Amino acid sequence: MTQSAAPPIAGPHAELLAPLESLDGVGPTLAKLLAEATGGARVLDLLLHLPERVVIRRLVSSPEDAPPDQDCILEAEVASLRAMRARATGRPYVEVKATAGGWPLTIRYMNGRLPWIQKLLPPGTRRLLAGRVLAEGSRGWAMLNPLSADRAEALPLVEPVWPLVRDLTPKRLNAALETALAKLRPLPEWADGPLLLRESWPAFDAAIRALQRPAGPLPAEARRRLAYDELLAAQVAVALVRRRQRSRPGRALPGTGEKQAKALAQFGHALTPGQQGALAEIGADMGAPRRMLRLLQGDVGAGKTLVAVLAMLRAVESGAQAALMAPTELLARQHLRTLAKLCLPAGVRVELLTGSVKGAERKRVLRGLADGSVGIVVGTHALFQDAVAFRDLGLAVVDEQHRFGVGQRLMLANKGRDADMLVMTATPIPRTLLLTQWGEMAVSRLEGKPAGRQPITTRVVSQDRLPEIVARLGEALARGERAYWVVRAISGGEADDSVAAEDRFAELSGRFPGQVGMAHGLQDLAVREGALADFAAGRTRLLVATTVVEVGVDVPEATIMLIEQAERFGLAALHQLRGRVGRGSKPSSCLLVHSDGLTEGEKTRLLVLRDTEDGFLIAEEDLRTRGGGDVLRDRQSGMPGGRLLDPREDPDEFDRLTHIAHRDAQLLLDRDPDLSGPRGRAALLLLDLFGHDPTLAKLDAG
Repeated sequence: MTQSAAPPIAGPHAELLAPLESLDGVGPTLAKLLAEATGGARVLDLLLHLPERVVIRRLVSSPEDAPPDQDCILEAEVASLRAMRARATGRPYVEVKATAGGWPLTIRYMNGRLPWIQKLLPPGTRRLLAGRVLAEGSRGWAMLNPLSADRAEALPLVEPVWPLVRDLTPKRLNAALETALAKLRPLPEWADGPLLLRESWPAFDAAIRALQRPAGPLPAEARRRLAYDELLAAQVAVALVRRRQRSRPGRALPGTGEKQAKALAQFGHALTPGQQGALAEIGADMGAPRRMLRLLQGDVGAGKTLVAVLAMLRAVESGAQAALMAPTELLARQHLRTLAKLCLPAGVRVELLTGSVKGAERKRVLRGLADGSVGIVVGTHALFQDAVAFRDLGLAVVDEQHRFGVGQRLMLANKGRDADMLVMTATPIPRTLLLTQWGEMAVSRLEGKPAGRQPITTRVVSQDRLPEIVARLGEALARGERAYWVVRAISGGEADDSVAAEDRFAELSGRFPGQVGMAHGLQDLAVREGALADFAAGRTRLLVATTVVEVGVDVPEATIMLIEQAERFGLAALHQLRGRVGRGSKPSSCLLVHSDGLTEGEKTRLLVLRDTEDGFLIAEEDLRTRGGGDVLRDRQSGMPGGRLLDPREDPDEFDRLTHIAHRDAQLLLDRDPDLSGPRGRAALLLLDLFGHDPTLAKLDAG
C-alpha cells in the first residue's frame, strides 16, 4: 500500500489549519501569545485550547439569597472607599462600603490600590458585582475581590476559564475564539456511527462548540469525543506506518546456528523459557523476506542482552554485519565486554566505536566495518556519522531506545540495505503505552529472570535514620559485602538542596578510608571507568554514584543499593537502580531513604517500590505520574495523546479510549486499507487536523 499517492485533502477543514494571524483582529503579537498558550500556531490549536473549568453564577437580588458555595451576581450601591492594612499581616487592601438589597455590604480588594478602585467603583454609583458572598454576622455581608461591571452582559452567568500566559487576557483570548468559532463547519465523520450512539458523543464541531461556549458545567461527553479523536488520529497514523513497514521487502537472514551454539557454550547456562520464546520470534522475523522491526522488552535482569547477542550472531552467520547502539559510552563499553566474552570464542570480531575512539584506532575500526572483517560493532551516536560505512549491515540493535530520537534510530537503520531492526528496553512498557507508542510493532516480552537471581528486600526509611544506616553499612562492608550509595547531584551549590555525590564521598571516605569509590557523569571517562572497575574487582566496597549506574553496570557481588532522597527519582529510575543488586547468589537489599516532610503522593510512590518487584506494575504507575513520550513527534517524555484527556487525571478513561481507538483504527484499515472510502477519506482529514503526515517516513526507524 502506498499512501503517498493520496492527494492533499481540501475542504471544510482548510480554514482550521490556517495560521492564527488569518483571524480578524489577531496580529503578530497576539498570535505569538495565543501560540504560547495553546501550544500551536493554527486556528484549530486555538479551538482545542479548552477551558479548564467553568464559573457558574447565580443572579440574586439580596446577599441573604446568595448560597455560600456559589458565585453570585448582585447589584450594590457604593458609599465610600478607604485604604487599609490587615492587622495580622500588614497586607494592604482597599475596603469599599456599600449596600445591596437593603443590607450593608463590605467589599475588600486585597493588594488593591485606592485610586484604581475609586475609578472602578465611584461613590454614589450602582454596580453589578460577581463573586462569593460571605456572612459577617451583625456587620452584614462581605465580598472578596469581586468582578464589577455597569451592565449585565459583562458578567455572564456561565463563563469558561481558560489557561492563560502572561500578557494574554481572557478578553483577548475570548475575542479570538469567537472569530475562530465562526470558521468551524461540520466535517465528514471519521468515527464509527454505532460508537457515537453508544457513547452519546456529539459531532467534532459540536463538541468544540459545547466546550468553548458551555451552557453549564463542561460536558464530559464532548471532551471524551475530542480525546478519542486525538487518540484515533495517532492510532491510524502509527498503523499506516507499521503496515507499510510490514509490507516492505527485506531479505532473509537464515543463520546456521553454529556461532550461536559456541556463544551459548561459553555463556555456560541454558536459556530461560522467556529467552527461548523471544529468540524464536526474532529468528522467525529475521528468516522471513521482509524487514524486521521488533521491540524486545523485559524487566531488569531478564536477559535481553544475551538474546540480542544471539540475534546479532545469526546476522553474522548469514554473511552480514550487526551493530549495537547504546545511549552512553559507559553502557557501550559494558556491552563490549559482554559481547567480546561471548563472540570472540565464536570467531566473530567485535569492535567499539564511540566519540573517544580516535586517530589510528578509529581508522582501523572504520576499515574493518567497510571491508566486513568486523562482524559486530558496539557504539554510541558515533555509529551513524557519515564517515561510518558498513560492508553489509544486516541487523541494527538499539538499547535503551527511549533515550534516542526516532530520527537517530532511522540514521542507523539506513546504514544497511533493508537492515532488520531490534529495539530493546529494560523499562517494562504498560499495555496502553505499547498501543500509543509502538502501535503495530512486533513485541517480544521477556518474562521471568535468569536462574540464580535473588529477590531484593526493599525498605523505605527516613533520612533521620542515616547514622544507624551508616553503622549497619559498616558491618556489611566488614563482612565483605559491596554497596551502592546513589544520590541525585554531583557537587554542592546546585539550584536545589539535593545531596551531592562529592559531599557524600568525602564523608563516607572519612568513615571507611580506602573502601569508597565515586562515579558520576562529569568525570573523565577513564576516571569513571576506573572507579567502576575498582568496585567490580572489590578494590573498593562502597561506590558513591549518580544515576550513571542506572543501566549497564553488572557487579554480581554487590548486595546493597541505598538511594538517598529517593522521592526525587522517577519510579522507573528507582526500579532500574534497584536492579543493580540481586544479580548474584547472595540475598540483596534496597534502601529508599527519603527526606523529611514526605508528601502522601511521594510516600505512595515509594511504597509501590517496596511492595513489588514487578516492573510492569511499576511501569503502569510511572506512566500515570511521569508520562511516556510521543513516538509520532520528537517529544520523548510527557503524555502521549494527553492534550485533550490527561491520563494522569483520569487513567482508567484514558486506557478505555486508547483501546477503543486502537481497535477502531485496525477495523478501519482492515475494511478500507487504501482509505479511499467515505470514512477512510474522513480519517485522512483527521490525520491532517491533528498534525500527522500519513507517510510519516521517519517512523520506519521504529
